[in-house]
Amino acid sequence: MPGLLRGMARTAVVAGTATSVSNRVSRRQANKWAAQDQPQQEYAPQQQYAPPPPPPPAAAAPAADPIQQLKDLAALKDQGILTEEEFAAQKAKILAR
Repeated sequence: MPGLLRGMARTAVVAGTATSVSNRVSRRQANKWAAQDQPQQEYAPQQQYAPPPPPPPAAAAPAADPIQQLKDLAALKDQGILTEEEFAAQKAKILAR
């Protein structure tokens, strides 16, 4: 039994030492990498460019011919695509312009 306790104690000491060393190495590497990254950030700030100017406004679309629009609307009504109410509403919009 004393040999078993001695073996367990030795294993615990070795495992604890290995964990401590591993953690210390990890911290050192993290600090080293952080120190290497820091000078790169301090060299030159990124240049900031002005945004491109907005595009010129597009030319106004030519006014649609109301007569042609009414003809197209009537054709849609004749084909059964528009109901009488829809035709009347669109006709009122075209004539209101």
